[in-house]
Amino acid sequence: MKKFKYHILGVSCTLMLTFLGSCKKYLDEQPVSAFSTEAAFSNVNTATSTVLGIYARLAGDSGYGIRLSMYYTVDADDFVGPASNTSPDNDRRDIARYQATPQNAQIEAPFENLYTGIERANICIKYIPKMPAYTNGSASDQVLLKRLHGEALTLRAQFYYELMRNWGDVPVQWEPSSDQATLNVPRTDQTVIYERILSDLLTAESLVPWRTEVVRDERITKGAVKGLRARIALARGGYRLNTKTGQVERTADYLKYYQIARDECNDLLQRRDQHTLNSSFQNLFKNYVDAHTLDPTGEIMFEVAMAGGSGVADSKLGYYDGPRSVNGSTSLGNSSITAVPTYFYAFDPNDARRDVTICPYFFNFDGTKTLQRLIGLPSGKFRRDWITNPAIPVNSAAQYFGINWPILRFADVLLMFAEADNEISGGPSAAAIAALREVRLRGFNGDATKIGTIPTDKAGFFTAINNERLFEFGGEGLRKFDLIRWNLFNSTLTDTRNNLTAMFNKQAPYNNLPQTMTYQNAQPTINYGSSLYAPSPSTVPSGYTRVNWVSSLTAVYNSSVAQYFKPNSREVLPIPQPSIDANPMLTQNPGY
Repeated sequence: MKKFKYHILGVSCTLMLTFLGSCKKYLDEQPVSAFSTEAAFSNVNTATSTVLGIYARLAGDSGYGIRLSMYYTVDADDFVGPASNTSPDNDRRDIARYQATPQNAQIEAPFENLYTGIERANICIKYIPKMPAYTNGSASDQVLLKRLHGEALTLRAQFYYELMRNWGDVPVQWEPSSDQATLNVPRTDQTVIYERILSDLLTAESLVPWRTEVVRDERITKGAVKGLRARIALARGGYRLNTKTGQVERTADYLKYYQIARDECNDLLQRRDQHTLNSSFQNLFKNYVDAHTLDPTGEIMFEVAMAGGSGVADSKLGYYDGPRSVNGSTSLGNSSITAVPTYFYAFDPNDARRDVTICPYFFNFDGTKTLQRLIGLPSGKFRRDWITNPAIPVNSAAQYFGINWPILRFADVLLMFAEADNEISGGPSAAAIAALREVRLRGFNGDATKIGTIPTDKAGFFTAINNERLFEFGGEGLRKFDLIRWNLFNSTLTDTRNNLTAMFNKQAPYNNLPQTMTYQNAQPTINYGSSLYAPSPSTVPSGYTRVNWVSSLTAVYNSSVAQYFKPNSREVLPIPQPSIDANPMLTQNPGY
């Protein structure tokens, strides 16, 4: 089966550029000529290529290829971005430490790219329903065109959701730029945008097919729409920065949106023929995501197709965030997303997700592996030594590996259902407990004796949900935004820094951890020569190597995690200064 990503690269990008003209800033979109509109929507094939051009805005350096997935999602209590320089860098390090300015070099292109996607979606949403075949064509053409319409609605919702979670209130338009009297428009309150995209997603549900009703690829199907609607409803019902008041708050009617999320997730729980959990957490990433193969269980409900080997439509997953390939002084890869040491020790020792989510090694050209210091453990779900179909040679200097970015997994549906049910009912139902238990049990490789007791009171169950999402989704870009919508971000960051200090000072509960570790390479992983949970041995066993572990912590590292975060301000990024300069109606976020 040829994957959808190759169609994006081979067809849609070219057609979109031909049919829809160049896309500059969202404030300066080029209108579509009558001829190009007629060509783009003349038949099902050209309309399909045009919609695939919307998908293309998800990928690449300015999409989920690196910036939206890895620059904007750290620091949090699971992973942090690259170490700070001694002074601001006006780049990714400043974003990770929450000291970005409106002039930061990494924020304008994604902001504009999302609006390019919205413009492309607006064009498709306007013109596809006007195609004669939409209502009068053959039955098959009508089904295909309605699917395209639903995909365009869903993609536009995703673009707006991404804009809001990173920038708060943003300018909106629901029609093509050529239909607008002016493109200089003020910001729209997030509540208004949320209402529209939740309504659009409800419409899209009726237009797109279930996963098993079409040839499998990375295109959006009904399960993805319903899951995204649940996620966006929880964001609408949660806390967020009100850019007018400068306070993190939520509206009094928040339970209405928890109900939407619960209902959508419950619908999906009744359709296990469409989506369910893969039986192995490791295999989900190693054998499917990193192996460029679609997961047969449908756990990955929506993923961004990546390919092409460049920043236009590929991703740096596995290069920017994963373990490096090393040969002496040669080091290939960035390993710029690393685990917070307290996150490593937050996992139960029996939780199989830890050593998938956090990679303990760099791998060498000769096949051996080198254990890293505790403060340098790279993100592990996307790693180049797991990549197959084709494999990446250990000495390859390539930076783009074609690894898809998973936006939504069925595990999230289970945990969203459990969270919403608990909030609505004042405590978890049996169904909510079962949903949480299912995710946790998979994390412990099905061993029910290891998972512990799940709380049945509201507060205790919420804490269990908080923890389970931390363990399940580490490195997938959700944690920061979960904590913000729960209004727990600042307190969690403070606790994290305090816990790091306690670990550094050998205080409980970290007082018995090893200051150093010994290890021996053994394919396919590493053999530890000493315990991760007991003081270091005084001698190194024969054939083993010692590496600094807890002793790698420093006071500077401990204080640097999300160092410049300011509550009621840095929950969002600054609006890019070039966009403000171009639009006199556009105002800056508070605190910038």
